[in-house]
Amino acid sequence: MDIKKLYLSLLLLISVIAFGTLGYHYFEDMTFFDSFYQTIITITTVGFSEIKPLSIEGRTITIFIIVTGIGTVTYSLGQLVGILVEGELGKFFGRKKLAKQIADLKDHFIVCGFGRIGKIICDELQADNIDFVIIEEDLSVAEELERKEILFIPMNATSDEALIEAGIMKARGLVTAVSSDADNVFITLTAKGFRPDIFILARSSDEKNESKLIRAGASHVVSPYLIGGRRMAQVLKRPTVVDFIDIATMGNKMGLMMEEATVGRTSGLIGQTIIESNLRQNYGVIIVAIKKQHGEMVFNPMPSEKLEQGDVIVVIGKKDEMLRMQSIL
Repeated sequence: MDIKKLYLSLLLLISVIAFGTLGYHYFEDMTFFDSFYQTIITITTVGFSEIKPLSIEGRTITIFIIVTGIGTVTYSLGQLVGILVEGELGKFFGRKKLAKQIADLKDHFIVCGFGRIGKIICDELQADNIDFVIIEEDLSVAEELERKEILFIPMNATSDEALIEAGIMKARGLVTAVSSDADNVFITLTAKGFRPDIFILARSSDEKNESKLIRAGASHVVSPYLIGGRRMAQVLKRPTVVDFIDIATMGNKMGLMMEEATVGRTSGLIGQTIIESNLRQNYGVIIVAIKKQHGEMVFNPMPSEKLEQGDVIVVIGKKDEMLRMQSIL
């Protein structure tokens, strides 16, 4: 529905009312209020009698008001009702469609909070086509989320209903990035109550609260201010190292990236050494580290290091080669 058409119809209606009011006042010697009243009962065709017998000029004005006014009123009401109906129906069906899309999600991430940190997280997930849903109670951000075609739930993330609607029972993990550390602790406890095995990444505004979030069940805690400060210091002390990390982890013109991949139970690489796997020769990737299934981290592994089921290898290489490598793992 075009809002400009509504404005135009209202302008025409006001013009008809003004014409009738001024016409009756000057040609029939009515007061402004009586002129306005006579115009309104003529436009609305309520059937009330005329305030006073009209002259030829007055009847001409009445005919003009009837012909133009009734059509203008009908058109204006049609535009107004159309906007209201379309708006409400659009919101209703939009929410129904959104709820269905969220219900169909599986192995996705739940992001609690769409502030500065949450927004960056969502941008990164969206760039890699990773499914996620936002829980954000601030309705002022709804328009931005809809424009970016991001699935969201307009509820408080600390409520059980919000986490259930977000599909916590089928989710891969949860990120709690609201501004309040207390709320982050509460969300973590609630999520762990539903899914004791779920991975939870929690934001901590105060470094002192990291231990509380860990005790609440967070798998990993990040303090943005602490990390930001350390990164700025590293830029001052080791700018080349920081540049390399950026190239490896944040995308660049060279097309390089750092990625992790798990050796699956059906992989043909199980039991092979790194040199036997020919990962570097076949895919041009550099193995930086291997996280063994029992948690040990092997940095810069030797060529004789054996790959086992469940090992997570951290590699650097081109994105298209990474995708090819994933198929054999």
